[in-house]
Amino acid sequence: MKKLFKKAVPIVLLGTLLAGCSFGGSKEAKVPETSTLKVMYYDEGQFFQDYGMLFTALFPNIEVQVVSTQEIGRNNGEDPDFDAEKAKKEFIEKEKPDLIMMDINEYQKAAEEGRLHDLEAQMTKDKFNTEGIVPGMIDYMKELGGGKVYALPTAVNSQVMYFNKELFTKHNIEFPTDKMSWNDVIQLAKRFPTEGKPEERVYGLKVGYSGDLNELSTMVAGSEGLTYVNGKTKKMTIDTPGWETSVQTALDAIKSKALYVQDPNNNGMSGGDSYEDYLMRDPFISGRLAMTIDSSYYINQIEQAADYIKKEGVVVKDWDMVTVPVSAQLPDESSNAYYSNIFGIAKDSPNVDAAWKFISYISSEDYSRVKAKTPNYNGFPIHTKYVKDEEGRNLAAFYKLKPSKVNNYSDYEKLPPQFNQMFYGIMQEEFKSIQDGKKEIKEGLALLQVKGDELLAQAPMTDEEIQKEMEEKQKKEAEAAAGGAATEEATEESTTESGTVIK
Repeated sequence: MKKLFKKAVPIVLLGTLLAGCSFGGSKEAKVPETSTLKVMYYDEGQFFQDYGMLFTALFPNIEVQVVSTQEIGRNNGEDPDFDAEKAKKEFIEKEKPDLIMMDINEYQKAAEEGRLHDLEAQMTKDKFNTEGIVPGMIDYMKELGGGKVYALPTAVNSQVMYFNKELFTKHNIEFPTDKMSWNDVIQLAKRFPTEGKPEERVYGLKVGYSGDLNELSTMVAGSEGLTYVNGKTKKMTIDTPGWETSVQTALDAIKSKALYVQDPNNNGMSGGDSYEDYLMRDPFISGRLAMTIDSSYYINQIEQAADYIKKEGVVVKDWDMVTVPVSAQLPDESSNAYYSNIFGIAKDSPNVDAAWKFISYISSEDYSRVKAKTPNYNGFPIHTKYVKDEEGRNLAAFYKLKPSKVNNYSDYEKLPPQFNQMFYGIMQEEFKSIQDGKKEIKEGLALLQVKGDELLAQAPMTDEEIQKEMEEKQKKEAEAAAGGAATEEATEESTTESGTVIK
């Protein structure tokens, strides 16, 4: 545990932030006496950059101390029975921070267990202004808090669907809109031409890193509120009609050849080694892709390409964004939207006033104005007034959808370690077999259900045991592949000797 304010932190950055901050009303906001505020955060230096530097400059009478969570579970791979939730609770009990940083699942559990201070009294007393905050955010936090607000997020994150306006105009296709269904987006993608060489032709849509069946199916299923495992019951939930429909939708889209699917043989690494080559391998950036789904960092990627590559007409220029495709049954929410860096006050905190001063400031319009001047890698500010760009693009797409009430990762930390480390690879293999036409959808999902349940039923394994298991599996697969190749070669030789022509 160390004091937050360090001389080593760049003074220039402080000046930059303060220059963008209004000091209006700060005198009234001061806590009358010197206070010490203990904050729980994953890294002291990062906290200082994200919040502490500006806050301590505005409120010098509040001394901030950071208790880092990095030590929690640092060696958990050596303990197969490690319980992350229990370890964090023990950490909080030992360090007794005034301010607790949580994700959305931790917030809901802490509220249910009565471990947080109700913020509504402070919000009412200070006439805390919620006007302009991301629509639905306060109601969402209240719903998860059982009718009360126990914490506030400081950023909103989401994926959106970027689209190339020039390509749509060129092919006389109407632009996509917010809250389209997956079926509508796929039908839109199919209207683009599919002829031409793979490295030169136009594509309608790309989903995920590779765009394969696994990624697309998971995203379609997620929009319907489907998960492949229940973290609480530790049972698989992938062999269902809902998943079958989602996979069929994804498979039909891929078969149409309207979607961009990366060649697994080159992993996108062919075509030169320069930075320009790297940027131009992205089909959206190079103007060959109509729609792609990605996070806020992608804005910076496009801008970097435009700055770096000076040749006119090479980098996509006329582009915008809309919300990711949604379920027709759940049109206002997305499993790809979430609120992050959520801060609440510990129920037994002796420094409620100082802690609330911190939360109210980092949730204020003033702080959002400052945050809007920094890169958006960690999400956008919660005041929508500052979620904008100079080109007038639809940045509202980043906050228009509420987080899904079904959290795909809820209680996953309670699953056996080997499941979290091994099942994705199994899932990738089975979906590839389906995509390649070697298996039917029902067969693949049924097999995933069985293999997943087998992993879930096993006693927890250490990292070393998991690594050994995976190496043995890879060895068997390599031997099987070598045996298959040898059998095929022997068959060809035998056929050749008999005089049959091999094509």
